[in-house]
Amino acid sequence: MRMHLLAVPTITLFTALASPGIAQSVRQCGQHTSDAHGTHNPEELTICSHIDRMRQGETHPVLGFIGYIEAKAGNHDSAREIFSTLANQGNVPAMTWMAWMEDNGLGGPEDAAAAAQWDRRSMKAGSSIGAFNYGLDILRGRGVTFDEELGRKIIQRAADLGDQSAQHLIDNDFDLDSVTPDADEWKYEKKLY
Repeated sequence: MRMHLLAVPTITLFTALASPGIAQSVRQCGQHTSDAHGTHNPEELTICSHIDRMRQGETHPVLGFIGYIEAKAGNHDSAREIFSTLANQGNVPAMTWMAWMEDNGLGGPEDAAAAAQWDRRSMKAGSSIGAFNYGLDILRGRGVTFDEELGRKIIQRAADLGDQSAQHLIDNDFDLDSVTPDADEWKYEKKLY
């Protein structure tokens, strides 16, 4: 499965958000004292501040980057919450991240069917990566019904959109091993029962 690289606003932001001094447990988010005069000592420029604002309906481009930080830090519950919120608002890279999380059981149980649906939604939104991943889902019969003809057509669509991995797969006569990391082979084995 290929991933979108999210645009990085600045190295400074990454350093600030990922530094251990600022790192927080998401369970701490939203635990502020508020009264008629507002929130006392509100979180500012922390992961919690962004998650709190997201929970209040405010999203922004940096939120996807924070989801990436959370996913890579192993904070899968908060990453899933962020990517789910963004994906349900139509953010295409977040759809790809949700497919990755569903496919690998991160922040929830492994769910190949849900992963395939996120890949499909991403493809329908015009993503070459979504098309490539959905084509792979179909060619593997993972989360969706196996259909070699349809899977090949979707891989060709991804290649037409400029996806180099899709073109690599086509150039290798649709040999799925050419695009599958060895570490993931167990996941795609055909089950006898």
